[in-house]
Amino acid sequence: MKKTIFDLSEKVALITAGGHGLGREFCEAMAEFRAKVVCNDISSELAQETVEGIKSYGHEAIVIQADVSKKDEIERMVDQAVAKFGKIDILFCNAGIVNPIVPLHELAIEDWDRVIAVNVTGVFLCMRSVLPLMLKQKSGSIIITSSVAGLMAGSEAHSLPTPPYGTSKAALIGLTRHAAASYAKYGIRVNSIAPGAHSTRPVGKKRNYEEVESFLSRFIPMGRVGKPSEIRGLAVYLASDASSYVTGQVFVHDGGFTA
Repeated sequence: MKKTIFDLSEKVALITAGGHGLGREFCEAMAEFRAKVVCNDISSELAQETVEGIKSYGHEAIVIQADVSKKDEIERMVDQAVAKFGKIDILFCNAGIVNPIVPLHELAIEDWDRVIAVNVTGVFLCMRSVLPLMLKQKSGSIIITSSVAGLMAGSEAHSLPTPPYGTSKAALIGLTRHAAASYAKYGIRVNSIAPGAHSTRPVGKKRNYEEVESFLSRFIPMGRVGKPSEIRGLAVYLASDASSYVTGQVFVHDGGFTA
């Protein structure tokens, strides 16, 4: 591959929840453009599947199992990544969970706490551990996976009560902007991707996803949900020097849903 501004040679990318869904696509994208990949997931088996799948690109990739809601596990993950590759240039804070689909007043407190712990505190913990490395390097790109649910409450109009999830994703947009402003002078960029509906399959969930996707497609101007692979180009753009003057931004990837 001819070297371009999108080239990630000699870069090290850490992706949380890289074992499935959009996280796997982010790992694929980083490997395709020559980055070394640290694939994290709470499931080491799923992370290993991702790593096996990207070996064809010929670049190093490792699995590190960790629960992003736990400080000690995040610190261990970062230490192991640095011990292997010496640095972290790109951090995808991608791990996230959804809340049980019940009205807010019926939601168990522990379900609220778990969503915030993974979706918000988990991102904070990852950034807290990686930012000192990037400060020493005077460079880095942090990409946070938010959601269109953090920009609007459209899902509630379609009988999908998701206030905890939407609130957590809105918080990530605020964190993106404040962190971007704080660290720009150190050569560190922080941006968010806000995906709409994509044809991913949450691990451990059994539902008629073709029916769900058909229903959601009615509210998307493009008339369909996104293919997971369609998000790769945006991931590479934000990870690479192609976006060297871009920070504090939220990139919506939703087929026009929020237009």
